[in-house]
Amino acid sequence: MIKDLINIDLELMPLQGLDIHIIKKYNIRTSTSESFTTENLCILLIKNGKFKIQIKRAVQDLSPWDLLVVPKNSNCRILEANEKLQFFLICFSSEFAFKNCLKKELVESFYFFIRNIPIKIVLDEKEFLVLSLIYKLIYFVNKDTKDKGLDFELQRISFNLFLYELKLIYSKYTLDSALNFSRNESLIIQFLTVLSIHCKKQHYVNFYASVLYITPGHLNKVVKQLTGKTAKELIIESIIIEAKNLLEDTQFTISKIAEELEFSSISSFSLFFKKHTAFTPTMYRSNSIERFKLR
Repeated sequence: MIKDLINIDLELMPLQGLDIHIIKKYNIRTSTSESFTTENLCILLIKNGKFKIQIKRAVQDLSPWDLLVVPKNSNCRILEANEKLQFFLICFSSEFAFKNCLKKELVESFYFFIRNIPIKIVLDEKEFLVLSLIYKLIYFVNKDTKDKGLDFELQRISFNLFLYELKLIYSKYTLDSALNFSRNESLIIQFLTVLSIHCKKQHYVNFYASVLYITPGHLNKVVKQLTGKTAKELIIESIIIEAKNLLEDTQFTISKIAEELEFSSISSFSLFFKKHTAFTPTMYRSNSIERFKLR
C-alpha cells in the first residue's frame, strides 16, 4: 500500500505536484522481500502503531510521533507494519516544493528536500499535534479541490504552514543533533537565501555567483545537480512568484509592479510574464479577481 501511495503520479493529481493521505487502517500489500524505489519525495508522520522500513541500507524503526523524510529515488523495503499502524503521508515533487520554498521565511525548510539520505526526527507531543493538524488542513483543502475546484490561495497558505512548521522543527533538531551537510548542499541553501531576498531586483546568475564567490558555471552545475533546474530557471520562477503576488493585490498598478521588479518598461515585463505563464499581467489579474469572487 505505502509503495502505491509514495509512487503515485503527482502530475495527475488535482493539485498538480502534491498528494496527501491520512491512513487510519493500513493494508499490507508489499511483501517484506519486495524492494521498490521511491518516485517522489515523501514525509511520513506516525500517529499510532509500529513501522519499520529499510531505506537504502539504513533501517528506520518508527513509533508514534516519529517524522520520517524519505528522499526521492530511494531504494526501500518494508520490514514490519503492525495492524494498529496509522499515519499521515504527504508526497510532492521538487518543482512544487521549490515554488513554495522561494521565500526568505521558508528557505530553511528546504534542507529537508535536498538531502539524499532519510531524516528521522522524534517529535514531542506539541510538535506532533501541530504538524498533524496541518496535515489534516492540507488534506481537507486538497479534498475540496477534488470536489469543488481549485482554490490556489488556500492551497498556498496550507502548504506554507507545513513548510514553516518544518522550519521550526529543523531549527530545534539542528540544535539537538547537528546535521552534516555537504558543501554543495550548503551552497544551494545560501543561493536560495540570497535569491529570496534579492529576486525582485537581481535577475541574473552573475549577481548570485559573485555574492557566493563562485563562477556562474559552477553555481548552475550545483543547482542543476541538486534541484534538476538551473540557477536561471529558479531565478525566473522566483520573479514570477513575486509578480503573481503583486498582481493579486489590486492596489499596485501594472506599471508600478514592472518598476518594483526592475523591468525597464511595462512592455518588457508583460513579454516576460506571458512567456513564462502564457498570460499577460492583465489577464492574470482579471482571473485572480474572478477566483476571489467565486469563493
